[in-house]
Amino acid sequence: MTIVDADMLAAGFDETQRSPSDVGRVDLVVRRPAKGQRDVLEEGLLDAGEGLVGDYWAGPNPATQVTVMNARVIALIAQARERWPLAGDQLYVDFDLSIANLPPGTLIEVGSAVLEVSDEPHTGCGTFNSHFGPEATRFVNSPAGRALRLRGMNARVVTPGAVRPGDGVRKI
Repeated sequence: MTIVDADMLAAGFDETQRSPSDVGRVDLVVRRPAKGQRDVLEEGLLDAGEGLVGDYWAGPNPATQVTVMNARVIALIAQARERWPLAGDQLYVDFDLSIANLPPGTLIEVGSAVLEVSDEPHTGCGTFNSHFGPEATRFVNSPAGRALRLRGMNARVVTPGAVRPGDGVRKI
């Protein structure tokens, strides 16, 4: 297992900022049927009541139904695609998730679903740290990392629909 260090993160930072800001794509859909388990899906269903159907995360706070992470950021941090799901997010997208591009309240179409960007921050936690190391956690939780949402963002489902790798992501 490769744990990235500060030099690796600094060297790869510019690439993480090349994601499109208007129209992007879904790279990976991951369901967590139970704590510590990950299923990579060919298709996920996003539901206004549940978030990602079959994911254990569904809870009382609709603002955190779905977590979305930038694919370029997780590629840098995880160093291998098979490690992406360890981050614990449901959608991995090649799309600019920064607060400047997607302020809270922004609607985005993901596949046939519509999500609303939440104002609830999504930050690197102990589990993230255990999988990717303290340098990665500091990287995503830094002031710049938070403004760019390097750890990803929370969203709620406004319009239910299906999402698959290769589907488009766009602001509406």
